[in-house]
Amino acid sequence: MDGNAPAIHPQQYDAPPQRNRGLDALRGSVTLLVLLHHTATTYGATGGWFYRELRPDGSPSSLLLTIFVAVNQSFFMGLFFLLAGYFTPASIRAKGALRFARDRLRRLGLPLLAFGLVLGPVTVALAQTSRGRPFLDTLLAVWRQGRFVEGPLWFAEALLIFSAAALLWHLAVRRGNETSAETSLSAFPSNRTLAIAAIVTGGAAFALRLWWPVGADIWGLQLGYFAGYTVLFVAGCIAADRRWLERIPPASVRLWSRVALICLPILPAALLLGSLLPALHEPAEGGFNAQALLYAFWEPPLAWGIILWLVVFYQRRFPRLDGLWRQLAARAYTIYIIHPPVLVGVALAWRDIAAPALLKFGVTGFATCAISFSLAGLILRIPGAKRIL
Repeated sequence: MDGNAPAIHPQQYDAPPQRNRGLDALRGSVTLLVLLHHTATTYGATGGWFYRELRPDGSPSSLLLTIFVAVNQSFFMGLFFLLAGYFTPASIRAKGALRFARDRLRRLGLPLLAFGLVLGPVTVALAQTSRGRPFLDTLLAVWRQGRFVEGPLWFAEALLIFSAAALLWHLAVRRGNETSAETSLSAFPSNRTLAIAAIVTGGAAFALRLWWPVGADIWGLQLGYFAGYTVLFVAGCIAADRRWLERIPPASVRLWSRVALICLPILPAALLLGSLLPALHEPAEGGFNAQALLYAFWEPPLAWGIILWLVVFYQRRFPRLDGLWRQLAARAYTIYIIHPPVLVGVALAWRDIAAPALLKFGVTGFATCAISFSLAGLILRIPGAKRIL
């Protein structure tokens, strides 16, 4: 056990967990990274998005942005699931099953419906104006077709499913508030355990992508990524009562940070060599081939290293939040929900101006973050908005 870990007593779990300002700041930062991720896709990175000004073309800027989104994808949504899982057990115990279910439906279900029925179609119609299609005509057509546009709110959809599973597990096991001191003080997982988890996650991802390659979705969910998402949500739930995220050993952070640095250039090198080596010329998105195998096993160790480092760094850096950081933490969820039409609108506003892709990425990304931040602040002033957002 980490000798610097604070003593944690069973009775502490009868109440909701205290705010961890470092994790709040981390969640806000990664939310802005999501905006930049989608901006990169707008300007030449691989991946799906509402509006693409530039397609992947093998140019240096396109390759750089593709590497950027590949690294992001390895960890950032998984980190959201880890943090969601981390606060789920105490929330269920504090609120009770019925109140927890109502809370999840309100905070996840209502934004999902609002985006799928309104903001998503609006973003689709806005993007289609780049092809000369009238905004209102496209919007009405989407509504007439009864399309439900999940967009980034697939995360809320997935978290509803995971939360329901966690609630059912809680009801089945019926642990209630009974958390033993032995459990609360158990040691952080060994590096061997983390390595086994990475290997299992990579194998599961490779298997899933044989049927559901990256880019293929079911009800808005890209199942090819769900091996990592599931492992990290479950890890968060297990870690909660043990307060593992507050007690990560420095030695584990150092080791997995080095592992991440070693892994980082491997996939980019494979992508660059793909045109030279036939074995690496197959699609990395899925299938029974070397490139897909490499991609599936490259993600987990890279994710473990980045996540452990970020969790420790942000908790040390932000014991408290002030100014813009406090506002970002409070607005992060709203920013995540509203950013698609903002990003598409900003990109369209200057699409006819010739500029290098990386410059457009930087300007559009910064403007999207700033506008979404400001709009979120206005939305949260609406009476009742904070109960949902």
